[in-house]
Amino acid sequence: MTAKKMRLGMSLWPPYLGAGVRVTHIADDWSSATVTYRISKLNRNYFGTAFGGTLSSMTDPFYALLLMHQLGKGYVVWDAAGVIDYVSPGQGRLTATMVVDPAVVEQIRVETASGHKSLTWFETEIVDESGSVVARVRRQVYVRKTLVKPGVAAA
Repeated sequence: MTAKKMRLGMSLWPPYLGAGVRVTHIADDWSSATVTYRISKLNRNYFGTAFGGTLSSMTDPFYALLLMHQLGKGYVVWDAAGVIDYVSPGQGRLTATMVVDPAVVEQIRVETASGHKSLTWFETEIVDESGSVVARVRRQVYVRKTLVKPGVAAA
């Protein structure tokens, strides 16, 4: 799948579409993704601000997706943990940009080459239109090389 198709598909994914979350960019080399969330009368909480769960969902799949595509076939990749610190009430248009540096990808390749798992933490901030931090998010991604059974060709 291309980054462009993934961006479109994720923006039309019902949980994101209904919540007002849009994937505005995925780099062609899968090194970064940018996601926005515009708070409106239809998707705000009781206090008129962003739902905490929606803020968390903005970053949820992206580090795993970016890593999966950069690593290529032969790896098991999944989101293992998430921590979010709410800094200020989210209002207006919020943005999160997730970046996976190629050096980190190479480090994960080294860590998993012998069959061991890699647990890597990634961090991003969700900011409002003025650049003020609304939330700080940490995501841990699990990676392990796919085990190949003897006598079975690897995919």
